[in-house]
Amino acid sequence: MAHKMAARHFLTLNDLSGDELEHLLDHASGLRQSWQRGETRDTLKNRVLAMIFEKSSTRTRVSFEAGMAQLGGSALFLSSRDTQLGRGEPIEDSAIVISSMVDAVMIRTFAHKTVETFAAASSKPVINALTDDFHPCQLLADMQTWREHRGSIRGATVTWIGDGNNMCNSYINAASQFGFNLRIACPEGYEPPSELTERHKTLVEIVRDPVEAAKGANLLVTDVWASMGQEDEQNARIKAFRNYQINPSLMQVADRDALFMHCLPAHRGEEVSEDMLEHPASVVWQEAENRLHAQKALLEFLITGQLD
Repeated sequence: MAHKMAARHFLTLNDLSGDELEHLLDHASGLRQSWQRGETRDTLKNRVLAMIFEKSSTRTRVSFEAGMAQLGGSALFLSSRDTQLGRGEPIEDSAIVISSMVDAVMIRTFAHKTVETFAAASSKPVINALTDDFHPCQLLADMQTWREHRGSIRGATVTWIGDGNNMCNSYINAASQFGFNLRIACPEGYEPPSELTERHKTLVEIVRDPVEAAKGANLLVTDVWASMGQEDEQNARIKAFRNYQINPSLMQVADRDALFMHCLPAHRGEEVSEDMLEHPASVVWQEAENRLHAQKALLEFLITGQLD
């Protein structure tokens, strides 16, 4: 395909080098400060982001759409009623056409293969805004938030409590890219894919007991017990995960300066206790806002090729 230029994509954290990720996070913090000072920026003036949603979303849509507007560009929202990737038109054909009209494409869908197929045929950068396998944009926000509170995360111990889901998988990639140790506390049968834990086995361990896993940890993270599309498993999951809750008593066994994160939405009384989001260790609201700033840094980098 002669028209194809080599676009940089962001489908998992592994698509950027460790150095690029570190620069990106520093830039994201700079953008956060600049935004808070009320400064305006038009680095993406006249640029357009296509946002394809096959799964619903609050934070992802608001952060990408607001982010493009704050950088002087615009965003198009396409719901599953508008696109339906791969139904009626091959994904590759959609990718060629859409990417010929916009400057970047953000996709939130089910199968990770969908974003890979789209990216392979796209002439413009493609961003994974969540698939069943990975959620790298959330990790940028989480890592930015950690950095703003505690500096480098290299050598720290992070404990994931709960389901071995797409967030957990992205935490495994992050352990490797940012150089921290990851303990995963999950019930049997809910582990992340073994090939992923195997590939990063020097940094990742599975610990069945949440208390054991939380001991001395610097960061505790969780997510809902049943992700979108798993609601029919809700009852089985509530049984399996009932001891896997982050609450003040679990925070007590972690490091004195430990932070708590959750990608939201949270189900209070399930994976977190009722008051956990308001706990002194919680940085969830800043973490949520940082989706905006981390993604603005990512959009600038992918669209302009500049890291500052």
